[in-house]
Amino acid sequence: MAKIEVTSEVTGNVWKVQAKVGDVLAAEDVIMILESMKMEIPIESPVAGTLVELLVAEEDSVDEDQIVAVIESS
Repeated sequence: MAKIEVTSEVTGNVWKVQAKVGDVLAAEDVIMILESMKMEIPIESPVAGTLVELLVAEEDSVDEDQIVAVIESS
């Protein structure tokens, strides 16, 4: 099983976390939504797999290219 690190595309704040550890995700399922410059930016799963780790919580600040989640794909 491969572990895939999901990164933030922008600097911003975690507005809403939509997935939880243990969720089985399809490619492009929304994991969380960031708020940056009054815009909502979805962070999507790049692959199908299981969400094994969330590294941020709602209201956390994130930087561009920061790892925010880990997905295990088969």
